[in-house]
Amino acid sequence: MSAQLTGVDAGGSAPVVLITGASGGIGAAVTRAYALRGARLVLVARSRNRLQALRAEAETLGGQALVVAADVTDARAVDGAFAAAVARFGGVDVVVHAAAVVAYGRFEEVPSDVWDRVVAVNVTGTSNVARAALQRFREQGGGRLVAVGSVLSLATVPLMGSYVTTKWHNRALVRVLQQEARQTPGIRIGTVHPGAVRTPIYALAANFAGRVGRPPPPVYPPETVADAVLAVADGKRRWRSVGIANPVIALAFTVLPRLYDVLVTPLMKVAGLTRQPVEAHSGNLFTASEDVRHLPGPLPRRLPSTSVAKSGLRAPL
Repeated sequence: MSAQLTGVDAGGSAPVVLITGASGGIGAAVTRAYALRGARLVLVARSRNRLQALRAEAETLGGQALVVAADVTDARAVDGAFAAAVARFGGVDVVVHAAAVVAYGRFEEVPSDVWDRVVAVNVTGTSNVARAALQRFREQGGGRLVAVGSVLSLATVPLMGSYVTTKWHNRALVRVLQQEARQTPGIRIGTVHPGAVRTPIYALAANFAGRVGRPPPPVYPPETVADAVLAVADGKRRWRSVGIANPVIALAFTVLPRLYDVLVTPLMKVAGLTRQPVEAHSGNLFTASEDVRHLPGPLPRRLPSTSVAKSGLRAPL
């Protein structure tokens, strides 16, 4: 898929910041935070209309923005986004990778194509963005990459196996990149691990768990995560954790694994899922978020035929 772009011309020496997953949640909050600094922004996601609305908002806040509609699983589209940034703004100073998708359900109940799509977006997408960013940074003599991780890269929970697996992978990748960056002066790699955040990702997630997902308390606004992202990008720290419960979760997972495993499933069912029933659906995994239409549940009105067919479940009309 080729990258499609629109935007405005820019001048001056404001930093150029490329943000993936910019159409909502943490990515949108990071966009607003950098816009308040007057940054030149490259907004990347699949949802063109949402990006256009965010571009207009960013410009009212003092930033300048370029919209690139692209899927991070497509390496050529990612490269095209960086090329568009260079063509319009002359380079890329900071890359914030916030694109991610979620699927709920026990491992054996999540269709294989759903699992593979979560891996493609969260793992392959991260690799594509990191590779393009590092190539650009080497060519221009420096830059900063911040990957948005998760407390679930420090511990595991049931019913979110694909997401947890990909976040552990990405934490390992970030550590490798940090080690390798020691040999490349001017390049800095950082990560932020949020706990539960008030974003649409839970409602948009694919769901084969029978009940609608939700962020377990305590829940933080995405602006809190955006502040941490900017702090890491500014070079104050290589990583930050956002959430008072994160250290407790990570410590219990590591030090008290048996007790943790006994408690985590009932806690997940109470705190991580609502009581609202939901039919199986693939959420925004195979389509842009702005194209997902919800019925009470919430349920998409139309589902990609691949997931429903392979799961043997009836799609809602």
